[in-house]
Amino acid sequence: MDKNTVIGFILIAVVLIGFSWYNRPSEEDIKAQQEQVEKAKAEAQKAAAKKKAEEAKKVAEVAKALEDSTALFHNALQGTASDVVLKNEKIELTLSTKGGTVTKAVVKGFKSIDGKPDVTIFEGKDQQLSFQLEGKDTNINTADLFFTPSETTDSTVVMTADAGNGRKIVMDYLLGKDHMMFFSFRAVGMEGLFSTKTHSMGINWKENCKQQEKGHAFESRYATLTYKKKDGGTKHLSETSEKIDEKIEEPLDWVAFKSQFFSTMMIAKTQFNANASLTSIPQEKQTGYLKKYNADLETFFDPKGETATEMEFFYGPNDFRLLKAMEKESRFGKDIDMQRLVYLGWPLIRYINRWFTLYVFDWLTKLGINMGIVLILITLLLKAITYPLVKKTYLNSAKMRVLKPKLEEATKKYDKPEDQMQKSQEMMKLYSDYGVSPMGGCLPMLIQMPIWIAMFNFVPNAIQLRGESFLWINDLSTYDPILEWGKSIWGIGDHLSLTCILFCVSNILYSIMTMRQQKDQMVGQQAEQMKAMQWMMYLMPVMFFFIFNDYSAGLNFYYFISLFFSAAIMYILRKTTNDEKLLAILEARYQENKKNPKKKTGFAARLEAMQKEQMEMQRKRAELNRKRDELNNRK
Repeated sequence: MDKNTVIGFILIAVVLIGFSWYNRPSEEDIKAQQEQVEKAKAEAQKAAAKKKAEEAKKVAEVAKALEDSTALFHNALQGTASDVVLKNEKIELTLSTKGGTVTKAVVKGFKSIDGKPDVTIFEGKDQQLSFQLEGKDTNINTADLFFTPSETTDSTVVMTADAGNGRKIVMDYLLGKDHMMFFSFRAVGMEGLFSTKTHSMGINWKENCKQQEKGHAFESRYATLTYKKKDGGTKHLSETSEKIDEKIEEPLDWVAFKSQFFSTMMIAKTQFNANASLTSIPQEKQTGYLKKYNADLETFFDPKGETATEMEFFYGPNDFRLLKAMEKESRFGKDIDMQRLVYLGWPLIRYINRWFTLYVFDWLTKLGINMGIVLILITLLLKAITYPLVKKTYLNSAKMRVLKPKLEEATKKYDKPEDQMQKSQEMMKLYSDYGVSPMGGCLPMLIQMPIWIAMFNFVPNAIQLRGESFLWINDLSTYDPILEWGKSIWGIGDHLSLTCILFCVSNILYSIMTMRQQKDQMVGQQAEQMKAMQWMMYLMPVMFFFIFNDYSAGLNFYYFISLFFSAAIMYILRKTTNDEKLLAILEARYQENKKNPKKKTGFAARLEAMQKEQMEMQRKRAELNRKRDELNNRK
């Protein structure tokens, strides 16, 4: 080691030692730090001692309460939970003595997603129900109490929580013959514990809504927290967005936790008071749940115990006819519209489904034929009903097609952009002379549209399709994958649905057919505009693929069959229409209208008259502008 290196190390050591000495704390700083440490230790010891004293106090209070035979619910605050089972041919309900409410609900006769013969709507902590009473000195929550069951049969049980000195809470359950359970709640001998202003009971009801079907995304669209207003209609929280503590200002008749095909409903005899708080939170696919539901409610309570608080519970499938029958089984004698759990669409669409589609579907279902055949027969029936309108649409298009050469000849002199108004007027005149309406195809198509929308709302809610197979489709109520992969891809998901592909391909082919038909009847710039619109006609089926890939195979199959029959009808009409005879009929009508111009009627005649008025107004406006310019020039 040379001399310079040694000197360098010495200088570094001097700098480090000097820096440490310069930054060392003073005696005052060291003393202050020691005081802070001692103070922190003292505070920690004090907090620990306080916590220990509080715990000891609580233990002493509990011990004293358990020793004191007069303490409120001293017996009901401890115990071992056991189960009581109520069952009939339709459902099986398990009640726990801890809390005294239903902890498991099984609907019989419907296969579960994992192949079991029955569907479990919820079990364990997936659903929790508690009743809260606000006392003078202490609040009571039934979830904290152990109940003693008595009078137990397959359909009845009385749950009693002993409050001491003859005081008790009694919950009486009676299971009906189907899916309804009747419930009453009374507080016996506890009048002095409540304020004179206490006339309501709090209810907290929550559920983790389980995924019951294969398609999580599709099922989640139909899983909603639904409620009925006492003097109004039925509404629901958003299916897709998170809703937390949504306040409902009106009183309610019932609240339901709904999945696509199964629901739990709680119905109040009087009402659930205004300002109920409702929550619905969508869940991710990997959780195995659809939504987290929560309802904070209040309803009537008699602190004297003379009048019981009565409610009814429904556990079962979302079947329109069944729900309608359950309303008759209700003992409350009021119109509660339970069947509105099955969403059938907007008012007009609901009317079609309620008074047409449902009756046809029920009639075909009772025949015992396969559900795929039922969908085909419904499609054929709807096509038969709308055939006169479709035929009228096609014949009007055919008339425009055979008149196309005459229109081109009559309007070829109006090719300049500034002549388009005159060209349009000339076309309307010819249409009017030949008795053809250029808008004749629009009204029939508008009439058919509600039927298509009605089926869009009906098929996904038809529980009769659940688990039903047809051809390659294992379950008509969910998607039918021909290819699946583990990871979800945005816009597509984790599978390809065969019926969706068939629907989209048939939609493209049908669009090509209709575009060719429209092209044959268009003149001049109309044909050019049609070319610009073609890309939209091809884009729509592609968009439908991304939308309907998750949808039920039954709905995609219906649309596929509907398009197939529409194309077949269009092909048959094209082959059976004689263009020469049709043109001859139009020529005869043309000659008749020429002889008697006043006889011309229809949309084309009215449109022609409107265009003439418009042209006259433009002429007068141009004349006024010309005169105004002349006056300005003279000045």
